[in-house]
Amino acid sequence: MAKSKPRSGQRTRRLSPIDLHVGIRVRQRRVLLGMTQTDLADTMGLTFQQVQKYENGMNRISASRLYGLSQVFDVTVEYFFEDMPPDVAGISPGKGRGKAKKLPSYEPDPMTTQETMRLVRSYYSIDDANVRKQVYELTKTLGAGAGMDS
Repeated sequence: MAKSKPRSGQRTRRLSPIDLHVGIRVRQRRVLLGMTQTDLADTMGLTFQQVQKYENGMNRISASRLYGLSQVFDVTVEYFFEDMPPDVAGISPGKGRGKAKKLPSYEPDPMTTQETMRLVRSYYSIDDANVRKQVYELTKTLGAGAGMDS
């Protein structure tokens, strides 16, 4: 598990799979809305580097910041915790204090990649419902040819 580099006088902190999941959800929504990290940073009064750290799970997002993000993204706060894998959801930062415990590895859902978000955004930008349906059918056919369920 990756560790952040400690500054003098600081303890090292392992990346939390919960922070990583929330960060992935922030990136997912930002990309789906067509915002850059700079756009989001400007809206929130942050630097784009801070947005990067949030999205990568390097920095925890405070409750007030999470609420602000929910307002900017027009989602509920719960959105950031949706679809969390059960093994990640069961982790609490306060559990087992003082005990060395390895956190489970966290594999992000392929549905949260930038490529997927761009594809979904592009799909929904097709105005003609018939063309959209044809694109869907083509994609379904191509996926079935690759062994995907239709």
